[in-house]
Amino acid sequence: MRRVIISVLGADKPGIIAAITRILFHNNCNIENVSQTILQSEFSGTFISSLPDDLTNEELHGRLSQEMTPLDLQVHLKSIGDRESYACLVACEPFVITTRGPDQKGLVARITEIIARYSVNVTNLQAVFKGGDDPNDNIMIYEVDVPLECDQKALERDLRDKADELGLRISIQHRNIFEAINRI
Repeated sequence: MRRVIISVLGADKPGIIAAITRILFHNNCNIENVSQTILQSEFSGTFISSLPDDLTNEELHGRLSQEMTPLDLQVHLKSIGDRESYACLVACEPFVITTRGPDQKGLVARITEIIARYSVNVTNLQAVFKGGDDPNDNIMIYEVDVPLECDQKALERDLRDKADELGLRISIQHRNIFEAINRI
């Protein structure tokens, strides 16, 4: 079976996931991964699915679009290969970087610039900006894969320096520690 990545974007409303997954099910597709979220009032869903040999990408895209367009949703579909993820190609350790502080333009750009400089891969990013200067209203959580050969002390120093410059509180923890501390 071939694999595709399907992105669906548009105004949030109940039933979107049910509609997408129903179409995939009725077309004999198997969902392998899903990442879905609501950003303010917008739905964003990404699905990796395997397709049966008798279904083309174009046919599936047409069927999805036929159902999604009346819901004011946009569909993008792309073939994907069997390439390994970055974490599989490079030995890495999972970390969580959390920042809190006043909202300002360029926060994500300035933090991720440092992360990228150390060849650290962002695997998940959640940012909640409510505006204003209340440090508790603006939170960013970066899940990252840090290569084993990375100079972690230098990475941490540079991130802390940038956080100080931007008026942010920053926490850098191995994911296992983060999960243990934040377990409900």
